[in-house]
Amino acid sequence: MKRVFISFRHEDKPQVNGLRLLAANDKFDIEFYDESLDKAIDSEDAKYIKAKLREKIARTSVTVCMVSALTHTSPWVNWELEESFAKGNKIICMGLKDGPGQLTLPPLARQLKLPWYAWDHNYLAQLINAK
Repeated sequence: MKRVFISFRHEDKPQVNGLRLLAANDKFDIEFYDESLDKAIDSEDAKYIKAKLREKIARTSVTVCMVSALTHTSPWVNWELEESFAKGNKIICMGLKDGPGQLTLPPLARQLKLPWYAWDHNYLAQLINAK
């Protein structure tokens, strides 16, 4: 089973919730880990939050960054991608369902020149399961 960390802006959580349904589908042998963050990255609890996120990322081999028009402005998303990259996770950037046609990726994704894909749950499953 592939364990997948989902990275997204807290404000996009309602749209991301639908992604979790894939784990319940018999066609997909995946398990999702994600954490919604309500606190700013410079909050007093940032060290604790980062430790908890690191634990979740450590249990995964793939990170899916769900991208909306403002995802690139989230320091948390970029930090999650940096941690995922440092761990050696495959990183997949996919636009949210019904999202804009043009997106700006988070800084690390741009630096790595990662592609992003329009929402397609079947293709996402293929990307996750590909070696």
